Amino acid sequence: MKTPVIDNLQYVNWSETVFRQLRAGGVDAIHVTIAYHESFREAVLNVSQWNRWFEQYPDLIMRGVSGDCVRKAMETGRTAVFFGFQNPSPIEDDIGLIEVWHQLGIRFMQLTYNNQSLLATGCYEDDDTGLTRFGRQAVDEMNRVGMVVDMSHSGDRSTLEAIEHSIRPIAITHANPKWWHNALRNKTDEVLRALTGSGGMLGFSMYPHHLKDGSDCTLESFCQMIAEAATRYGAQNLGLGSDLCQDQPDSVVTWMRNGRWSKQLDYGEGSATNAGFPVQPSWFTDNRDMANISAGLLKVGFAQSDVDGIMGGNWLRFYDQSFAGLS
Repeated sequence: MKTPVIDNLQYVNWSETVFRQLRAGGVDAIHVTIAYHESFREAVLNVSQWNRWFEQYPDLIMRGVSGDCVRKAMETGRTAVFFGFQNPSPIEDDIGLIEVWHQLGIRFMQLTYNNQSLLATGCYEDDDTGLTRFGRQAVDEMNRVGMVVDMSHSGDRSTLEAIEHSIRPIAITHANPKWWHNALRNKTDEVLRALTGSGGMLGFSMYPHHLKDGSDCTLESFCQMIAEAATRYGAQNLGLGSDLCQDQPDSVVTWMRNGRWSKQLDYGEGSATNAGFPVQPSWFTDNRDMANISAGLLKVGFAQSDVDGIMGGNWLRFYDQSFAGLS
């Protein structure tokens, strides 16, 4: 069986058109955002919507809960869809809901989305106080049931403490190194060395605010960055987490950044020019462009085996190791 293609973070405005683009691009698995600021019930309704899509498009997509689901998707010509939260709001203040959500299919949960949460500190806060007491216990419970700790939007101290406290490798599903582009959401070398050194995974983002030169970033620049990251951290801990937000109206950005917590427009990355969604780079506008990434990686000198890992094989290994509960 061929090595899978996996994109470990998308927040697309889902439709039959996009599902067909996934198949045209040969994407075997995706991690989709089920919640940003939703309550428990609101997030359940989002799961319900996905259940309707699985019923409506059974020849294109299927529910994913384990690594074997990726293999089944590849055998049957479909895309396996894995659920994740970009904020812990759907567990509210009840640690028991972590197991409930795992039973409902959630496989990734960020401990924060930019702001301070009940669990940890987001990367937009001035003072990162690290994991809270609830946060440490939540990490323990996520470890127990088989839900991955995701620190993509968290501050450095909180991320380092999550890496240290977790007995299972964690993930930063969608970010890039700060040494390549000094965006607020990108990650320091210290964080990335700790992450990968403990067996954790980094998913490279193609969201323009995370790219050097933004929407004008070249494929060569992006792939050279991945090559440098492989030199520093090892190719086996690297994958893709495109953060693709295709076909979303700009009003969705307000929900992503503000939720209900603020009456003031939060533009993100500190600039009022970032009010809406940025234009994707020309080499990755939708899932049909996935082959551009693998071709670009080969062009900058990666061996085929390393390209296969970055394009999805490394995530599949991580899925196999992470989604089952501890005995």
